[in-house]
Amino acid sequence: MSYIKRRNWSNAPWMLISKDDLMVEKEQCQDEGRDISSVEDELNSLLNLDLDIEENQQKAENLMDKIQLIPIDPSIDSAEPSDLESIKAARPAPQELPALKLSEQELLDKALGAWQGRASGCLLGKPVEGRRIWQIEKYLKSQNRWPLSSYFSANSSKEIAAECGFDISNLSLFEEGITCMPEDDDTNYTVSGLSIIKQYGKNFTPESVGNFWLSNLPLLHVCTAERTAYRNLANSIPPPYSASFRNCYREWIGAQIRADFYGYVNPGNPEKAAEFAWRDASISHVKNGIYGAMWVAAMIAAAYVSDDVETIIKAGLAQIPASCRLTKAINQTIDKYKSDMSYKDAAADFNSRWNENKSHHWCHTISNAEIVTISLLWGNKDYEKTICSSVMAGFDTDCNGATCGSIMGTLLGANKMPAKWIEPLKDTLITGVAGYNSVSLTAMAHETVELIKSDK
Repeated sequence: MSYIKRRNWSNAPWMLISKDDLMVEKEQCQDEGRDISSVEDELNSLLNLDLDIEENQQKAENLMDKIQLIPIDPSIDSAEPSDLESIKAARPAPQELPALKLSEQELLDKALGAWQGRASGCLLGKPVEGRRIWQIEKYLKSQNRWPLSSYFSANSSKEIAAECGFDISNLSLFEEGITCMPEDDDTNYTVSGLSIIKQYGKNFTPESVGNFWLSNLPLLHVCTAERTAYRNLANSIPPPYSASFRNCYREWIGAQIRADFYGYVNPGNPEKAAEFAWRDASISHVKNGIYGAMWVAAMIAAAYVSDDVETIIKAGLAQIPASCRLTKAINQTIDKYKSDMSYKDAAADFNSRWNENKSHHWCHTISNAEIVTISLLWGNKDYEKTICSSVMAGFDTDCNGATCGSIMGTLLGANKMPAKWIEPLKDTLITGVAGYNSVSLTAMAHETVELIKSDK
């Protein structure tokens, strides 16, 4: 029998190593202090080859393996561990929070607000995922709808829509045709978190998460780091190695968008929420990729018991290493806010440091966490202002809208959520998770409260 050579027959991204992956790996190594000068010529030569040819694909794989053997700058490596016990040891002093004193009905209100906020924030950002800031602004200004204050409208000329990269044929994403929250990976992962705990209990492990993915999430419904980790898991590479093996996306935003349910189910307990998020994140991410997930889950847990945005943000930071790059970036953003910097100046400062035309910047945990922080602080507990700010900022718009919506929904509770953002969803969420094709947000909130109460 002749040897069968691989090829990306489905033309799906992230199935084989691409030239873009090699460029991302180069930037990732720079970020984490890994000196790859000894293999840079080899990397550059691969950029001139067709990586769909099996021989060249093997060369790319061998290079990725070789890079992982190059040591990381010890000063960065020691400040950014990936194992849970070392992360705990590197945390700052605990953040004081009020005790949880919510009735079951109040818990339900908060949980439903969280689900509603995540869905509406995600849907707001979904039509402009991958669009640049100038495209978002030009499209809205052509409709006299700038600054953003409602779901996007498809009422646009074909010429403007094409120039700005909008697909106005899919009305389910625009205010003229919204009937539910359509399927999105951001909300698939929220449902997955709920289902993982239902299936494996609160003592679930990283291996539980991996098994759940392989059994309940189709491969092509996950992206970047998750698709790479999925391939690794399917090839019997276990956690935590599944997170780093040939995975150039290991500090991208994917784990952060998977973390919300772990906050939903741990009201008032940021430490436990962060630990749950670590168990999930560690199968696909390392270092700041993990910290982003822990930070978000802890913030949501804190939002059950505090309505002070800065307190909530710092409750998240209390669960990740005090000297990591993510903590430093978020603390710098808080300092700018407390110095009375305007939102406009904060946005300009952000864009002077991060380049939306680089995929590594566009989809990185830290860049998008900064957008979330800016939106929460300058949003001043106004739901609409917060989610709209997160989407107008560009970068990973649906992820940031969903995260901000989740936190604000928890803080406010369903009874205080603006009807203009919630009613169009018709209490319906579509997912790609097995057993959850079409679900009620209200039903998901009730299931959340039942799991909060469960001892299992």
